[in-house]
Amino acid sequence: MTEYLKPIPIPSPDSLPFWEAAREHNLCMQKCRKCHKYWFPPSTLCPQCGNKVYDWVNTSGIGSVHSFVIYHRLYHKGWTAEVPYVVALIELDEGPRLYANLVDIEPDEVRCDQKVKVYFDDVTEKCTIPKFRPLNASPD
Repeated sequence: MTEYLKPIPIPSPDSLPFWEAAREHNLCMQKCRKCHKYWFPPSTLCPQCGNKVYDWVNTSGIGSVHSFVIYHRLYHKGWTAEVPYVVALIELDEGPRLYANLVDIEPDEVRCDQKVKVYFDDVTEKCTIPKFRPLNASPD
């Protein structure tokens, strides 16, 4: 594995199950036992109903591009070989939204409402980062 030059996420106690699931190539979100809504980012209570009882549940990993930005400027040396790159707000089919890199697509081909699926990038032995690619892209 080559040296990873980008910042590594530092899990909080609330987000640790998310990152542990990602290492297993699962995209997990919290799901309320009372109102059955999923949410992200992780927190100690449901943002819909305030319930404190929830489960960590695997999602389908399928969603749509809600919004996106194309970075043409280098803000960190770790992205030197990737400029321009896309950061998208992905709305999962289950409802929650999360920011992620969109890969395996030319930046000028990205569109809102485009269907995408999760892809897991094992950036180090201890860190896997969920990214997204077009739904019709070939798997690894």
